[in-house]
Amino acid sequence: MTTRNEQKAVIEGLLFVVGDEGLDGKQTADILQIELSEAEGLIEEMIGDYQADDRGIEIVEIAGAYQFTTKAKHISYYERFVESPTTSSLSQAALETLAIVAYKQPITRAEIEDIRGVKTEKPLQTLAAKHLVKEVGRAEGTGRAILYGTTKEFLEYFGLKSKEDLPKLPEQFEEGSIEDEADLFFENFESVISNDKEE
Repeated sequence: MTTRNEQKAVIEGLLFVVGDEGLDGKQTADILQIELSEAEGLIEEMIGDYQADDRGIEIVEIAGAYQFTTKAKHISYYERFVESPTTSSLSQAALETLAIVAYKQPITRAEIEDIRGVKTEKPLQTLAAKHLVKEVGRAEGTGRAILYGTTKEFLEYFGLKSKEDLPKLPEQFEEGSIEDEADLFFENFESVISNDKEE
């Protein structure tokens, strides 16, 4: 039988894994195989623990689900971090996502994930925080998914006058997997970055 501290450690890990999707009390109880009231009690204790001044994050409840978030009193520091796209380099995942958005915009997150073959929520959040992509509308049909496109800051970051300055892709692709098409996006997009750094 796990101790109370071990149960809290599991919840902490789960909150990290689920990210913005959040974790509700019932899910927590089912995973830990404990009563709902006990799971909710553990989470409430953890909320108190994370409210201490020496912690940089806290646990909040949004629409019935719990998730990690940064503390509002530290917002000025985070604003400095994301103020300029060049504050930190882009990860490979963010770069791949940005390349797809640049060439395929407007595009939904699901369409990006179809090309990359992996979840794209975090890279999109990073790119939006750096003002390299933004919401440009809603797709037709059920759910009206968000459509993403690049920004003025994106053009400035990569030294482009317009989207038309991106390397041209072949109009026709030979038969192959969608991963091959994505690889071509990345190769062309990386050439833009290389040219930008040389100037």
